[in-house]
Amino acid sequence: MTFSLPTLPYSVSALADKGMSQETLELHHGKHHQAYVTALNGFVEKNADLAGKSLEEIVAFAKDKADLAPVFNNAGQHWNHIHFWQALSRDGGKLPGRLEAKIVEDFGSVDAFKDSFKTAATTQFGSGWAWLVLGTDGKLKTTKTPNGSNPLATGEGKVLLGLDVWEHSYYVDFRNRRPDYVSNFLDKLANYEFAEANLG
Repeated sequence: MTFSLPTLPYSVSALADKGMSQETLELHHGKHHQAYVTALNGFVEKNADLAGKSLEEIVAFAKDKADLAPVFNNAGQHWNHIHFWQALSRDGGKLPGRLEAKIVEDFGSVDAFKDSFKTAATTQFGSGWAWLVLGTDGKLKTTKTPNGSNPLATGEGKVLLGLDVWEHSYYVDFRNRRPDYVSNFLDKLANYEFAEANLG
């Protein structure tokens, strides 16, 4: 199975007035994400154990195997970014009713959810991701993962919304101000309709 770079669900300039410039999207999607796809395809081509497996199967197969760490990282990053592009919208920041009600039920308030998500995103040391997940107990929670890992690998729950906190995702637009990037995502870019659809 050969993996490919997905097409963005909007133009590279569509989010520029919402805090994510065309330069960022061109570099992040066209260069960084493409590099993960290219590397993953190279690993699959050389390893018969990976042939025919879906992306999710490769993540599960490679996790916790030291010799397959590069496979896990690139497969995880490909999966993470497929999700991430859909988690952004130029009409973002607006909470639909069912998700808002669930957030209030499980976090206490929308502000409490945003504070929890922001804490996860800003306390992830170095590169990684922040996530809103539906836990195995049926409750929403926020979590974080390092590098290319994700809740698919950790078993922490079903991903509703994820944010890339690698520096390449925000440095052009926000320099070293990760907290501002996170707040901008939550208030202006987060595709909460996508997150609500992931609730099932």
